Amino acid sequence: MSTKPLEEYSIAEAGCALRAGSLTSLNLTQHLLGRIAQLDGALHSFILVTVERALEDAARADEELAAGRDRGAMHGIPYALKDIYDTAGITTTCHSKLLVDNVPAQDSVVAAKLAAAGGVLLGKLATHEFALGGPSFDLPFPPARNPWNTEHITGGSSSGSGAAVAAGLVRTAMGSDTGGSIRGPAAYCGTVGLKPTYGLVSRRGVFPLSYTLDHCGPLSASVEDAAITMEAILGHDPADPASAQTLPMDLRADLEKGVEGLRIGLPRNLYRGAEGLSPETVAALDRLAAELEARGAIVEEVTMPDFALFNACGRVILLSEAFAIHEENLRSRPLDYGELFLMRTVIGGTISAADYMQAQRLRRELSVAVNRDVLRRCDVLLTACALDVAPSFASVPRTMPLNTPIQSMPFNVTGNPALSMPAGLAACGLPLSAQVVGRPFEDGLVLRVGRSIEQITAGWGMATRPAALAA
Repeated sequence: MSTKPLEEYSIAEAGCALRAGSLTSLNLTQHLLGRIAQLDGALHSFILVTVERALEDAARADEELAAGRDRGAMHGIPYALKDIYDTAGITTTCHSKLLVDNVPAQDSVVAAKLAAAGGVLLGKLATHEFALGGPSFDLPFPPARNPWNTEHITGGSSSGSGAAVAAGLVRTAMGSDTGGSIRGPAAYCGTVGLKPTYGLVSRRGVFPLSYTLDHCGPLSASVEDAAITMEAILGHDPADPASAQTLPMDLRADLEKGVEGLRIGLPRNLYRGAEGLSPETVAALDRLAAELEARGAIVEEVTMPDFALFNACGRVILLSEAFAIHEENLRSRPLDYGELFLMRTVIGGTISAADYMQAQRLRRELSVAVNRDVLRRCDVLLTACALDVAPSFASVPRTMPLNTPIQSMPFNVTGNPALSMPAGLAACGLPLSAQVVGRPFEDGLVLRVGRSIEQITAGWGMATRPAALAA
């Protein structure tokens, strides 16, 4: 059996050990519960640790595997859920006073699929209130903190998911992404974050922020871990109107095929000159492009529509739909919301139907520009995710929303699969990031390129961890 710490076992490695009998799910689960108890007091990544449920899930997995009943790659593997995913009999609070005592009667589809795959639920993770508007300090739970430096934010809104995975409290965790809420925390916390193709994963039972922009996906410790998690949760759900009817996907089949012969577009115009762009981010992207070219990829500069168009389009849609979802409570219980969520969401009530329809029209034009005019010539895009490292809490205004420089919204508008990848460390010791974008339903190709980036950056300092997180 390997001598490395259990929290460093990939999902595949843990699975092999479970099936070989050199590890039990119960031992793995107890180890991670111990890390949570030891470390999470400083991180606040968990809202609720489901100790009894975790131990029951793990014991059941061990019994089933010993009896020859194998549910697949997630069998016996611990995971955690952003606290907007309904869990039957377990509180789902959305990090808000309005739902602090909310106990759903049914699991969300994703929670049900992970349970059916034999996964071990460790608990519910911090978010920004209703997946928008943080970090906030006037909510029932404190905001999550960045494991690389707890004086810095994790990004949002899948804040607890990013922190928990980065700290080695769990290998994979579910997030949601409406304007970048998977990829932002992944970028700031140095994890892998996949926003899959729109409609690939059911959103039923996940509290909505924007019906036409919401995506569900994983934040994971590696590309392979993300692929394994995705295989357990994807699939058509006839009760989710946005769910796509697709054939089963083997997202790991081509992970090790490399990038030779692939055409990779580099849309520098999307981020060049953007406010908040750091020279270290530009250098990391240029270095990655050169390394991918050295591995046989054909890297060429391409031109995308201006980021401001994507951002304005997405913001109008997001805020309009968020206001519609919360309108009743915004009118009857406004002071039960946190200040930042309230401040952002009420803006949606000022957007006219004409503005909303113009944004949806522009959305179609932007999608055509990306998929017909750019990705028809390229297999994937390599671009910026976060334009700089995670800001400090001290720099975050307490009374107005934080304007973080992250270029994730374009691919919520278009629905394309988009992957945030670590791209080394900045001089300050915080993670840098890059983003890989593919054609709709070519999530496997996006992960394949992400795997090559993972190999390239293996020696770029990402093995470092703050001394405070030493096991």
